[in-house]
Amino acid sequence: MHTINPIGTIHSPHKSIQDMPIQPKGASEFVGHVTVDEKYIEGLQDLDGFSHIYLLYSFHMATRTELHVVPFMDDKKRGVFSTRSPLRPNHIGISIVQLIKVEGNKVFVKGIDILDGTPLLDIKPYIKKFDFVDDCASGWMQASDEQVKNKRSDERFK
Repeated sequence: MHTINPIGTIHSPHKSIQDMPIQPKGASEFVGHVTVDEKYIEGLQDLDGFSHIYLLYSFHMATRTELHVVPFMDDKKRGVFSTRSPLRPNHIGISIVQLIKVEGNKVFVKGIDILDGTPLLDIKPYIKKFDFVDDCASGWMQASDEQVKNKRSDERFK
């Protein structure tokens, strides 16, 4: 099996898990940056032509794994794979953020909902022709856009 090692570190204004936005939709005003390890700097070539990118990262503060969790936008236990909970077996997170600019080994972004100091696993471009799904269902998640935007984290996934 291939070992996944961080390629950099995510920097954000979120210094504590408590009261963080739970998704990028609730973090639209927050700006941060990713510092990519120098040995990967050449991989950032041509990234600045995209408006949005995926950040894949390690939920490094998650201390346990649960197969059933009560997600932030619900009051019922759900299977972890039907949620965005950090308590998944591999503790991998994903966020789509707006790309502001790339300067050297720093990638500046907006809409960051990630804890400061989080290990970065990968960056991928958001490509509308590949990634946009017009007619989709969101399963149990019935919260309004406003509810998602205003929801903040608590200690339940520590």
